Amino acid sequence: MRDESRPVSPSESTPPRVEPVPGEPAATATIGSERALFVADYHAGYEAGLRYERGVDVPSRAPDRRDRLLSLLERTRPDRLVVLGDLMHSIGEPGGAERGELEVLFESFASDLAVTVVKGNHDGRIETWLAEGEDIDAIVDIVPGEGVALGDVGVCHGHTWPSPAALESDVLCLGHEHPCVRLEDEVGGSRVERAWLRGRLDPAAFADRPEYEGMSWLEGDDESPRVVVFPAFNDLVGGTWINVTGQSFLSPFLPSGLAEGEAYLLDGTRLGSYDSV
Repeated sequence: MRDESRPVSPSESTPPRVEPVPGEPAATATIGSERALFVADYHAGYEAGLRYERGVDVPSRAPDRRDRLLSLLERTRPDRLVVLGDLMHSIGEPGGAERGELEVLFESFASDLAVTVVKGNHDGRIETWLAEGEDIDAIVDIVPGEGVALGDVGVCHGHTWPSPAALESDVLCLGHEHPCVRLEDEVGGSRVERAWLRGRLDPAAFADRPEYEGMSWLEGDDESPRVVVFPAFNDLVGGTWINVTGQSFLSPFLPSGLAEGEAYLLDGTRLGSYDSV
């Protein structure tokens, strides 16, 4: 996807730009003096979860996930990796396969790579082992699922209402929704593809919540923040078909909190308004 978003230097006065990596469910942005790579919904251990939860035996794609992420890190060379929630799949304590996948992944990171993990609804007690450094030799910061501000970029997972700090940012980045579009051809065939969802936050969806009282954009003094809903990094997990009538969104503030929402494919194709694709 190509739009006005591209990384800018900290000295520029323009708003932060979140630039999708062409062909990938990932984006880059500049946070202060750091270049950051953003991904969402990695869902390590997903195949083990399928066997346990549904009795479905699917070969592990952990090496493929790891190689794709390492390739992105090599391609974009960020100072920081930001995971927008659901780094792991189990809701409770991580199982052996899941924890092992993440340990191998983190051991593969460069020693100077900083990692911020926004805690998703699937991340269970991830902070009890990932941030302690006993098994992971990396610089890891775990933040609450409602999110924080990283410079002028707000981050949250999306399964709960964002923190005021995240909503006071110039752009809000989130995962959780796994947006997809169902595309049909002229002979009736169809396929589902992961998609980006972009727009601005609609003040009407947030105005009555007391925790946001006093925000200038809710009072019409400033333009509302831009919002970027990330496709899932894990291509097995499915998601919300955002262009199918009657499909329920997962986030409590979507789609009501989204104004001027447009969908894009990973290859950059602009589909237009998500609800008219």
